[in-house]
Amino acid sequence: MTISNYLVSIRSKKKKIVGRGIGSGRGKTAGRGTKGQKSRKSGLPRPGFEGGQTPIYRRFPKHGQGFKREKIVYQIINLEKLEKDHKITSGQILDFSHKKMPVKILGMGKFSKSLIIKAFAFSQSAQQKILQVGGKFQVLTKNSK
Repeated sequence: MTISNYLVSIRSKKKKIVGRGIGSGRGKTAGRGTKGQKSRKSGLPRPGFEGGQTPIYRRFPKHGQGFKREKIVYQIINLEKLEKDHKITSGQILDFSHKKMPVKILGMGKFSKSLIIKAFAFSQSAQQKILQVGGKFQVLTKNSK
């Protein structure tokens, strides 16, 4: 047999026909063995199937929020609102340590009162304006009171 004939015979090799009687050598179970998941016509389970155990995509929500961080929602107070409030005088201490809704001070508007302000967060502009008029600010944490 020459090389060209050999290559032609490899290319034109017939697919083995299975399941066509006992005499064919691949009859009855058609080479799949007897019983079991792989012997059935559908063969393999769907993607994500873990043999009946609760799959990972259903287990994750049971463990809280997964890998997501909890987003902090702030109550926002602008400095101009503190400026307009007539009850607040210079030198006063304002404590915004509300546990349910933490307060963030933003630096919108003009500010001229020198106050000591305690809150959970301050914007950069608010910090600058408070320091310019001689006031002080203190950043609170969850545990501080």
